[in-house]
Amino acid sequence: MKKQEVFDNYNNFILSTYTRTAGVFVKGKGMTLIDMDGKKYLDFFPGWGVSNVGHCHPKVMSAVRDQIGTLIHLPNNFYHPQQAKLAKEIVRWSFPSKVFFGNSGAEACEGAIKFARVFGQGRYEVITFENSFHGRTLAAVTATGQKKYNAPFAPLPEGFKTVAFNDIEAIKSAITDKTAAIMLELVQGEGGINVAKPEFLKELRQLCDEKKLLLIFDEVQTGMGRLGEMFGFKAFGVVPDVMILAKSLGGGLPIGVMVVKKEIADIFKPGMHASTFGGSPLVCKAALGAFAAISKDKMLINTRKMSPYFFAKANALKKKCSCVKEVRGLGLMMGIELTIEGKAIFEECFAQGLIINCTQGNVLRLMPALNVTKKQIDKAFFILEKAIRKVAG
Repeated sequence: MKKQEVFDNYNNFILSTYTRTAGVFVKGKGMTLIDMDGKKYLDFFPGWGVSNVGHCHPKVMSAVRDQIGTLIHLPNNFYHPQQAKLAKEIVRWSFPSKVFFGNSGAEACEGAIKFARVFGQGRYEVITFENSFHGRTLAAVTATGQKKYNAPFAPLPEGFKTVAFNDIEAIKSAITDKTAAIMLELVQGEGGINVAKPEFLKELRQLCDEKKLLLIFDEVQTGMGRLGEMFGFKAFGVVPDVMILAKSLGGGLPIGVMVVKKEIADIFKPGMHASTFGGSPLVCKAALGAFAAISKDKMLINTRKMSPYFFAKANALKKKCSCVKEVRGLGLMMGIELTIEGKAIFEECFAQGLIINCTQGNVLRLMPALNVTKKQIDKAFFILEKAIRKVAG
């Protein structure tokens, strides 16, 4: 198939729900993507945060090849060993809990919202935060604190309040006798890489304990090593009641997981929630491969080692380029806020063989694989500086 035929097929047969960048990719390995023309790209936003271990990591691919010839799908009224192993591994790295398997972050969020309503016993409101992002299903997009995502789908479901991020007084004012849970990202990704303050999270944990509210952490982007810990909550020292995971957990395959503290997990009874494809043998084996890649390849250590260098390069760029307003983030999750629109810089980086992301109009988002090297970071910032200078002067 030729490139133009690919474009034509997309235009003719696929709904235009994405603004696509004109690259047709056919191969990926580690930090590199290769297009139909053989051009190589350094991917500093792999799979929108899915490929934390890089593209086609050998441990993930080996796990998939091993499983795909044996058993791909099994309904969840039967047992299979891969789901049992993965559940145990998630609990081992997180907190005493039980897990529910789905297919995406939005589905995991939906599960958490439903769980909160059952937990609330008549209380049903979930408090979320401005600039948050929790998914595209109707409840998840209502929970998302950005009108550009949820306004087109009005009337929205009731039971959600949005308040200012990192503002404990705003939370206290929003709590009523209908409140069941508080849900947040530890680092707001789509919202512009806004990091939760440790003291705010500690106050939030105390408040939820006092009011008997669920504290839900959306770790769809911060999970699986992104912040230097397998799950981001450990970097803040605050344990949630419910944690939702997706993206990089499957090593590239679709998965979503809701993790619930063991002492409240049995609130969900058989038949109250389900997912046909959730936790299949194939995707569970891939996720076990992702865990193996992160732990055996010492990617958490590499993340903690590379993070200071990563941010030093960004702050050096800030000193050289007046359009760089602020650098923020944690681990290998970075936002570079600009005083100008970022789209043209994203496009120029792409033209020069660097893939990044632009969110909120003026925040460049960089999230390289956890095994990134200094050489790759140097190359990325060399291209980024060239792009900024070309666009901004």
